[in-house]
Amino acid sequence: MNDQPIDLDEHRGMNAQKDTEMRRRLHEVQVDQAALRERQAELDNFLIAAPAKTFAEAAAKARYLIQLFAGTAEAQDTRRQKLIASVLDDLARLSE
Repeated sequence: MNDQPIDLDEHRGMNAQKDTEMRRRLHEVQVDQAALRERQAELDNFLIAAPAKTFAEAAAKARYLIQLFAGTAEAQDTRRQKLIASVLDDLARLSE
């Protein structure tokens, strides 16, 4: 008797192998996205917990919010992308 596991993927057709790989990768992405949402919620709670004590802390909070907005459909307009980049540059320069 052979105790080695059998790799069933080798016995499937190419389409079945692709479908299986797609399902595996999709599951990995969903797990990663859930973990990211959890970490974002933790960061949000941390940022909400206390007011900023310095301009640099306030700028960090503003950068975070601007970057969140930058990922939305509303922010995809070219003018808004330029404005976002300009504001982030200003915040970086002024917080130094």
